[in-house]
Amino acid sequence: MWLLFAFLSSVFAALTAILAKVGIEGVNSNLATAIRTVVVVVLAWGMVFLTHAQKGIHDISRKSWIFLILSGLATGASWLCYYKALQMGEASKVVPVDKLSVVITLILAFVFLHEEFTVKTLIGCILIGIGTLFMVV
Repeated sequence: MWLLFAFLSSVFAALTAILAKVGIEGVNSNLATAIRTVVVVVLAWGMVFLTHAQKGIHDISRKSWIFLILSGLATGASWLCYYKALQMGEASKVVPVDKLSVVITLILAFVFLHEEFTVKTLIGCILIGIGTLFMVV
């Protein structure tokens, strides 16, 4: 089931890039990010209340709060940079560079989460890097 949701995530991410590129025309990138963020907040909290997940808010540990807040800050920084890059560059070039996050995530998961980093993972990272370079040059 995780594979289905991961695939749907990639489809929605692709739609995000195309819709954002069209929508950001003539709009300050920071303002566009703020508008997008409000929509995401409403959607996310809507899902929380729809599934009655708000009852679990008191069970969240201090450590989880800290890391969720840090993750939110990283997301905000990512979105601000992404929209600025999208405003300045072509979507077909910005998006592949943004997707280098896959390589960075694999490396960080190995270093900080002690996840397995195999020869296959290394080859995949190299190919993603080469593919990204090939697409943007």
